[in-house]
Amino acid sequence: MQIVLFLAASVLVICVITVFERIRHPGPTDWWRNLQAWALQMGIGMVVMRVWPDWHGGSLIDVRTMPFWLALPIFILVRDFLEFFYHYAQHRIPALWAMHSLHHSDPEMTALTTNRHFWGDQLIKGLTIWSATSMITTSTFPLMATYAWMSLYNYFIHANLKVDFGRWSWVLNCPAYHRRHHSRLPEHYDTNFAALFPIWDVLFRTYRRPDGWPPCGLDEGAPQSLGDLFAWPLRWSPAREPDTAPTAQRPSEA
Repeated sequence: MQIVLFLAASVLVICVITVFERIRHPGPTDWWRNLQAWALQMGIGMVVMRVWPDWHGGSLIDVRTMPFWLALPIFILVRDFLEFFYHYAQHRIPALWAMHSLHHSDPEMTALTTNRHFWGDQLIKGLTIWSATSMITTSTFPLMATYAWMSLYNYFIHANLKVDFGRWSWVLNCPAYHRRHHSRLPEHYDTNFAALFPIWDVLFRTYRRPDGWPPCGLDEGAPQSLGDLFAWPLRWSPAREPDTAPTAQRPSEA
């Protein structure tokens, strides 16, 4: 029942944001390919959740003994940092970039781009950051549910809406901040990796304040069929190496 409610909420959020996107920026989008990628990802995700064993080896931080108001920010910060770390690795390790490049292949980033991921990402995350989260901090159903509902904010982050927090862009992610990460301009490569909190970019010197509304997509193009989505890493041509990051702007220069 919780999954059905969350899926319904996701569809509602996407529909509302899409209406605003169409009003503000009418034009062609790769919406059908994004929906196909979402279906593949969701199907694999359901399988992973059912068959993936829970971690029972103990955690460094046991939040079950803490009040919810304290356990929640600890859990969110741990999960958000691991998302940042994994995202950074996706732009550094060729095999991970071959999968992650599907997300960056959308020629016009919209709310639906949020779910444009290669289906194998679910398996890799199960082996890495999902397990690492359980090793660092325990999780309870209320914590997981709250984090899941907070993740709906990702649809806003990817929205084709010119929202920029300006000098406060280091506090919370927003469309202009994440658009810079998806930019196809070489000077914008490999910056602004944060999922929710850009403080991780500040600390690791990958933070750049948004500057305009750059074009998105990859020179290698986008998938043209469901088969391309399914086998995307096999057909990807590494014309742009994932480890050619420019010198990141220091926080003091932002």
